[in-house]
Amino acid sequence: MTGYSDRLGTVHPFGDAAAEQRVRSDDRNHVFHSWSAQAQINPLPVAAGEGSTFWDYEGNAYLDFSSQLVNLNLGHQHPDLVRAIQHQAGRLATIQPSMASDVRGELARLIAGVAPGDLNKVFFTNGGADANEYAVRMARRVTGRRKVLSMYRSYHGGTSTAISLTGDPRRWANEPSDSSVAHFFGPYLYRSAFHSTTPEEETQRALEHLENVIVLEGAPTVAAIIIETVVGTNGVLVPPPGYLAGVRALCDTYGIVYIADEVMVGFGRLGEWFAVDAFGVTPDLITFAKGVNSGYVPLGGVVISDRIASFFDTVSFQGGLTYSGHPLACAAGVATFDVFERDGILARVRDLGERVIEPEIASWLERHPSLGEVRGRGMFWALELVRSRETREPLVPFNAAGADAAPMAEVAAACKAAGVWPFTHFNRIHIAPPLIITEGELRHGLAAIDAALTVADRFAG
Repeated sequence: MTGYSDRLGTVHPFGDAAAEQRVRSDDRNHVFHSWSAQAQINPLPVAAGEGSTFWDYEGNAYLDFSSQLVNLNLGHQHPDLVRAIQHQAGRLATIQPSMASDVRGELARLIAGVAPGDLNKVFFTNGGADANEYAVRMARRVTGRRKVLSMYRSYHGGTSTAISLTGDPRRWANEPSDSSVAHFFGPYLYRSAFHSTTPEEETQRALEHLENVIVLEGAPTVAAIIIETVVGTNGVLVPPPGYLAGVRALCDTYGIVYIADEVMVGFGRLGEWFAVDAFGVTPDLITFAKGVNSGYVPLGGVVISDRIASFFDTVSFQGGLTYSGHPLACAAGVATFDVFERDGILARVRDLGERVIEPEIASWLERHPSLGEVRGRGMFWALELVRSRETREPLVPFNAAGADAAPMAEVAAACKAAGVWPFTHFNRIHIAPPLIITEGELRHGLAAIDAALTVADRFAG
């Protein structure tokens, strides 16, 4: 492939070795990358993207089965989002948050309109980490308490409080930070910390455990419980029936603020505007980012219940950001709502998840001994890879690196060689393509992953 012209009329030539070398040189010499040992990475130079596909400078195409960082819900270069940004830049590129902006107010109204219950106000942030930071700050101010509880299997962001809330190993090197955080075990039936054998047992025992943590940490000291509605990077862990309702009840009993972290699963990832809708619960605060505008311009926020918002009617909220509700970001957010409604995005996510993804990956259990469990919902699934189905030993150790992680690296390489860019974490492959992916593309990507699992099968006994 020598090049192509995208839907916006932009011509993208490929095979420009000098341009690729410039990108590599500038990146290696001057860009400091997140979560990486700088000398041990080799970032792929990306030349172009459209829809569910992106290309390198040699013209190699990759189906984006991770939606970048599970944020590109409407895909690369969606013309409606690009036009909205261009139009907004032409009339008012930016304005400070203490002034009223038409697109900021419109997006807040649209978000409140699809949020559950009485969550009617929106505080805008620059992304998911600061959304969680400010949600915790609100909860602490309203309750007059300090402590926050979060799951061990979780990721809530890289800023000070957000990384303390995080349960996974990215927290370790950043400690100590916010010392008023305690962790608990969430439900995970496949590797149950409670020796459960059914979803009902897992719900009951996980809730009993959480209540014990609340009591032993001191219920009058706990301001909030923050939970990813479906745990994202740490496993695509869908809560068993009744669990989130039980969390809601515990929060009501002990006067605790329930924060639903929907940075990854909000805005259509499960086929719902907000993932909590799939479980019939209403939190006090919902944090969001990523899919609200597919990350075209950084944007996140907190959706706030009337009870918490009204507290700040006469008490000053001590928080803010220069770029809160940036007009370019909000314009892309408003366009996102238009696309979702016009193109029936929520319905197609539910359809493709139930009709295509779930039956296809479930069938792999019959022929891939390395596949221990498949789980998920909508356009968000995990394949848990093991060395033994009997012992459930993970294909690679927890937090593996270097040679220990080689089997998963080989599986990922096989996917990429087939033109599919996967999302891998620890011993799992996650399936999280753009919500606008065609059925043909989806089936093609799944077939590539199916073939790549034969690599994992070599390590399974």
